Amino acid sequence: MQVAARYDSAMPIYIYETTNESEPLRHFEIQRSMKDEPLTRHPETGEPIRRVITGGFGYMSKGNAPRHADMQRNMGGGSCGSGCGCH
Repeated sequence: MQVAARYDSAMPIYIYETTNESEPLRHFEIQRSMKDEPLTRHPETGEPIRRVITGGFGYMSKGNAPRHADMQRNMGGGSCGSGCGCH
């Protein structure tokens, strides 16, 4: 299990956050296979955690496909609200 260390480019990196409400919220990255179940405990501290579902635009264009900015304009533009910087 790797926590914020060197990554294998063949496996995805997941963002997790602590869930203990009496402590400040902390985010961290862990690389895991897509076949693995999401973690419920931090691998080093044992504290309760949850996986954070994040998303980018989810669209990759090739050739003459519409650009991200054009699609944003056609969909009403603006930020998606997740802090991804899509506006």
